[in-house]
Formats: sequence, structure tokens, C-alpha cells
Amino acid sequence: VIAAMALTSAALAFVVAVEAFRATDVPRHAQAPRGPPTRSSTAAAGPSSLFEQISLATSQASRRRLYHLVTASSKSDINDLHQRTSHNGSLESKTWTFRNKYPISYEVAKNIDTDGNDSVLETVPILLLNGFGVGSFHQHSLMQQILRLESKNEKQRYVIYGIDYLGQGRSWPENCDDGDSEDELGLGYSADTWLEQLKGFVGEIVIPLSSNKKVHLVGNSVGGYLATILAHRHPQLVESLTLMNATPVWGLNLPGWDGNLPPPKFPKLFGRLMFDVIRDVGIIDKYLEAAYVHREAFDGTHDDSFEGCSSDEGRGGQGLGAKIRACTEGKGGHAAFASILWSPPASNLTKNEISASPTPVEFYRALASLPVDVLLLFGSGDPWCTPAVAKRMHTTLADRDGFSAPVVRYVSLENVGHCPNHEAPASVARVLLSWIRAPSLSQSRKETPLVTPGEGDRIGEPW
Repeated sequence: VIAAMALTSAALAFVVAVEAFRATDVPRHAQAPRGPPTRSSTAAAGPSSLFEQISLATSQASRRRLYHLVTASSKSDINDLHQRTSHNGSLESKTWTFRNKYPISYEVAKNIDTDGNDSVLETVPILLLNGFGVGSFHQHSLMQQILRLESKNEKQRYVIYGIDYLGQGRSWPENCDDGDSEDELGLGYSADTWLEQLKGFVGEIVIPLSSNKKVHLVGNSVGGYLATILAHRHPQLVESLTLMNATPVWGLNLPGWDGNLPPPKFPKLFGRLMFDVIRDVGIIDKYLEAAYVHREAFDGTHDDSFEGCSSDEGRGGQGLGAKIRACTEGKGGHAAFASILWSPPASNLTKNEISASPTPVEFYRALASLPVDVLLLFGSGDPWCTPAVAKRMHTTLADRDGFSAPVVRYVSLENVGHCPNHEAPASVARVLLSWIRAPSLSQSRKETPLVTPGEGDRIGEPW
């Protein structure tokens, strides 16, 4: 069993490594050391794109405040299950029902307009998609930084959504029993299930409140994989796509079971053993140490909750590892993990198509077919989704043809690991809003500076 567990972990690492070696050579300036920050630089990086770098300050002593903190009062809403307010926005926790059966937890963050101008503002929705094993709490720091940068003088108001996938965070069948309950019967925690969930959520919750009936998708890790396939299937719903260290593969797709619950004996036993190993507090901490360049960004030194991120005092909070562990304490986690290990990658099918043997969709082919503008925002210190992986994505997107000149931009975040949304929220918000604010017409997104020279050599992060 121990040998099988080791082989399973090695297999996923090998698949990602193969993707990196298949990439074209990365320019020397794209290789980033995991050491002290360097000065920011800008250089050309291929057709229809810019390659831009941002360096991060790594200590409180070198922090500099670049943005003004906009304050706003809270506003109650009796329809919201829970509402938290901060100095510059509110966070509402809500529930949406998927397939008329499964309660899905999601959150909405926005600034409160005290001048009564909400009705005349253009609503711009941004959907943040998480990586594996976390919930929308992983996006709170980024939500706060986006709200800080929103100006009262803008004609548009940003509404930021975070969502927990079914079988992750706080989104679970109501009566879980290790895959054997009636609510879990026939359920598969697969890429297609999560894509169906996201399509329904965007269509029922996000789009009705959008001024142009489209959404800006922002995906980290497996959230980038899902965002890419969602945009491939439903480009009419997507205004732009931002990929932050997106994983170009889905799980392991182990043989012998399709991932639909209840699991057979061996997958159930194997999934239980593996799940108990990876959710060990020590193992989670080791994983985070590998995924992040700066331990201070995840160890609880800084309060990364929505309320804590509204303060510049830097007070401590609950570490990310403890939050991840808390997501695994229910009765459905073992079966969900086994289902994910065995489930197939995303298919070319939409919800209304039926096939006995659906065809998998290959990530890079989906990427090459996207008719939407794409921003690659990658932490250069990622040990898995390396700059070589980002370079291959950039080359694939830059070679697109047959559309009305879709734009691709590639920004490298120096001294940042696998989760830029959480480790470098100030940097991500700065680049992301420059990207979103640029009109898509007349190649504005191609020409708009995403990293402004002279504004500062380094960007201080909240931690």
C-alpha cells in the first residue's frame, strides 16, 4: 500500500514534468531564483504579447504603500445567510443548489456604494476559481486587494465571486456517509461534474447581474484547468480568461472504476489511506512549504481572512494549513478523494450531450481553440507549473488564428510560488485590474501597460 501511494504521487508529478519538458526553451530572464527580490524588468516575449516581471518585497521593513484604502459602510440584506464587512467592502456567504439537490457554498465580495449610485454603474463580475483542497477562503486576500484598488470615480463596479466545488470546502451532499448514502449514490467528483456546476452557477447567479452578460474567469492551479475548459465549451459567457499557474492535467484517471459512488473495495481502501496521509497536518505543511516561496504568506503570521485583510496591522490569524485540514473533517472526504483519483479528465461533451464513451478534451488543444483574450499570470517559483509550462501555454495561445485577433499577455511574478492569488494578492490585483479595465476593442488589452515602469521596483504584500 505504501509503495502504491508513493507511485501515485510520483505519477502526477511526472505528468506535470513531462508537460514542462515539452515546452519550448524559456528565455534566461524568465528563470527566477527563490531568493531576494530583484528589480522589475520588461522584455519582449513572442508575437502579440509582452513578457513582464514584478518583484516582491519580502519583509515588512521594505514595504511601501502604493494604493489608497477606500472606506465604505456596510449594508444589510435579509436574503443573505451571512454578511461580513470590512473597511473597504462586504463579503456575503450564500448557498446555491446544484442539480436541484446539492447545496453549493459561494461568496460575493463588493464595495458598498454609500452615494446611492449602484443603479447607474456597470456591473463587472469576476469569478475566482480555486485549486484543489481549498475553499473560497483561499481568495479572501485577493478579494480585498481588488476592492482596495477600485475607485469611486470608476463607472463600473466589480462584483467578485468565490465558489467551493462539490466535494471541496463547504460544498457537500447533505447526508454524506463515506460514499454510501442515498445523496451520494451515482455521484462522481469529476472534472465534468465541476464544469457542469460552474456552468450552472455562471448562468443562474453571475450572468443575470452582469451588464454585458459575460464574466471574467480567473483560475489558479486546477481552477485554471477548469476555467480553460469552461471557456472552451462556452466562450459566449467569458469576457476574458486569467490563468494563474494553471495545471494542464486532471488527476490520475486510474483504471478499474469510473469514479461514480459508491466506490469498489480497493479504490475505497486506497482512497482512504491516501486521503488520511495527505490531510495530515505535517504533510499539509510540507506541501505548502513547497508550493509557496514565503512561509509568512501561509503560516498564520498574517491574518488572511477577509476581515483580517482589511487591516494593515499585520496581526496573526489561523494558518492556511489548519483551514485546509478543516475542509477534510466531514464524512464524505475519503470517498470524494477516491472518486477524484479515478475520475476521467474533462470531455468535449456539454450537459445536454449524451455518449456512452465521451472523448476527453486535451488541455492544450482547448487552449489553442479559445476565441477569448487570455492573461497568463504565473509565479516563477512554482516547482510544478514552472516557467517552462507557462511558456508552452503562451506559445500555444500566441499561435492562435481564425479569430478576430484574441490577445495573450504573459506576466511573471518573481519570488512567488504556485498560488499567486494567496501569496501575492497585491501584485495580482494590480495586474488583473489593469487587464480587466482595458477595453477589449481595438487591441487595447494588447497595448495597455500591465506593469507600469517607475511606479515602484517592488510591490509589498500584506503578509
